[in-house]
Amino acid sequence: MHSMHKLLMQCVTATVAVSLSTPATSQEPAAQGPVIKSEVSLVNIFATVRDKKKHIVPTLKKEDFHVFEDDQEQKIAFFANERALPITLGLLIDTSRSEENRLPAEQEAAAKFLDQVLRKGDEAMVISFGTDVDLLSDFTDDRTQLDRAIRSARINAPNVSMVNAGPLPPESRTRGLRGTAFYDAVWVACTEKLATEAGRKALVIITDADDQGSKVELKEAIEVAERTDAVIHILLVHDPGYGTRPDVAKKMAEETGGRVIDVGSMKHLQEAFEQISEELRDQYTLSYYPTNAARDGKFRKIKVETTDKELKVLARRGYYAPKG
Repeated sequence: MHSMHKLLMQCVTATVAVSLSTPATSQEPAAQGPVIKSEVSLVNIFATVRDKKKHIVPTLKKEDFHVFEDDQEQKIAFFANERALPITLGLLIDTSRSEENRLPAEQEAAAKFLDQVLRKGDEAMVISFGTDVDLLSDFTDDRTQLDRAIRSARINAPNVSMVNAGPLPPESRTRGLRGTAFYDAVWVACTEKLATEAGRKALVIITDADDQGSKVELKEAIEVAERTDAVIHILLVHDPGYGTRPDVAKKMAEETGGRVIDVGSMKHLQEAFEQISEELRDQYTLSYYPTNAARDGKFRKIKVETTDKELKVLARRGYYAPKG
């Protein structure tokens, strides 16, 4: 089923790219055929817009948006407000010692979240991270398998009963009772799984964001998410007896176009999941061919604005240009 989903997403992406790079009308002789832009890669942005009361605004049109790359305005080549566009989703659950008292409630809310957010054409995977990073379920649309994977998560205990179970690389982490391979989990999810996926990609992470012992650093985790075009949403949970890093969560989410929701108590966890579900569904797709055609591999800043300055746009802040 996953191979069919992947093929479908690749076909959709290829169709969009070709249709956008082929001029609607051509002044060239018919025998020469359409001109295909092969040197400039299409940049895709998924944006959510909220008003001052933080309500989703779903009725904007193409002309209501302005997109800038390194302060240069870009021409929007493709625009859509399609709620049914398939999502490839990674659910990451912190199973370090700091989550011991909350894990059952997190599992219950996470299972309800996937059942609520996933629709036909969507797929999800489940990863837990503590001293290890473990793949509890590979990409699937099987709700029973996903539910079983979520409920199989254990505090700092690698689970080997699931198909394609971990631990996944990278290796050689600092181990201990408070080990929290948060950055490694993001790195693994993006490089090992999401990098080969097409279309809308997102990570939803339940954690206190206090990394303990990852091999990679925060900047590396963010960079790989940006290169993979993955949006990161974080449900920030915390226990008085352990540390929490709202600054880390905010940086990771904002740089990739996601949100941080501070979950002060477990009774608000389901509400937080509902907000993320809304965020994932009510997005605009904005695509453009960058005026800077250099294939230099450098990072380029993106800014998305609306003509109504009272509205707030949530979108990724940049991307890495192709190289070579």
